[in-house]
Amino acid sequence: MNVDYIVVGCGLAGIHFCEQLKVHQKSFVVFDNLSQQSSVVAGGLYNPVVLKRFTSVWNSAEQLALALPVYKTLENNLNVKLDYKIAILRRFTSIEEQNNWFSASDKPELAQFLSTDIIKNSNTSIDALFGFGKVLQTGRIDTKLLISEYKNQLRETNRIIEGTFEYNALNYEKELSYKDISAKHIVFAEGFGLKKNPFFSDLPMQEVKGELLTIYAPNLKIDYVLKSSVFIIPLGDDLYRIGATYDWKDKTNMITAKAKEVLLNKLKTFVKCDFDVVSQVAGIRPTVIDRRPLVGMHELHKNMYVLNGLGTRGVMIGPYIARELFNFIEHDIVLDNTIDINRFK
Repeated sequence: MNVDYIVVGCGLAGIHFCEQLKVHQKSFVVFDNLSQQSSVVAGGLYNPVVLKRFTSVWNSAEQLALALPVYKTLENNLNVKLDYKIAILRRFTSIEEQNNWFSASDKPELAQFLSTDIIKNSNTSIDALFGFGKVLQTGRIDTKLLISEYKNQLRETNRIIEGTFEYNALNYEKELSYKDISAKHIVFAEGFGLKKNPFFSDLPMQEVKGELLTIYAPNLKIDYVLKSSVFIIPLGDDLYRIGATYDWKDKTNMITAKAKEVLLNKLKTFVKCDFDVVSQVAGIRPTVIDRRPLVGMHELHKNMYVLNGLGTRGVMIGPYIARELFNFIEHDIVLDNTIDINRFK
């Protein structure tokens, strides 16, 4: 088999790079090595504001403008609903937080994303004496469905190979090949699996474990995402996703009683109705010390690339960095230093 690209990894990063390849009519094959657990368990929110500090997400306007049409295209191609437009409300805990919100809304980079109206709380199941601030241009992508349906489509077109990718079977000295596959380029989009990649294992990627709960709360009755000490995402049928934890020590995908207790204790500080825990999931997020992705070319092997480190905002940033890497490879457009792996040299 001869292709333009081998893509290793079928999480958000891999999918968005494959979409670039499709748009530009490049042939490819994907290896799904099951290392992208964080994409499967992600909350899936796209939100241009850091709600803990009322600051703008890096390059948020450009990321959002690029990402939303991409997800619309994916919906049409996969014939599924992925993008759910939903408001995000930030629960205020004091007058000071309200004032900080108004100050932030005056900043040019945030003015289009922060409503200046304080929303009063009328829900008796929620403790919110100081009301809410509303973030604009927000929503949720069903990442689990996206990945599942995308893999199905790749199977139908014989573009996916499932199983462990054997690094020692990759020939890169002259022409690039893997077993019976010849390619011009290879892109590693492996999530936290990059730590086991001998070509890029020296990059300063850290694994952060996150856990989420799904609860059944028939009396909660909210149709918006609520951000407080934890976030609450409505899923329909009185089900809500609760998250998330951050564990820098545990590197497994196993759910823990400790994380469940942490999430429930935080949830009960502002949710006053009864609820039942339906399920719990865990995954490892790939993140970087400067909170920027890892994108670029191997120092020695010029046909070998990495696309990683999306962190907690992969839904928004995925299409952007996939485009940047494609333009770098195919058109020699220099990568922004803030995402180029050369920044760590």
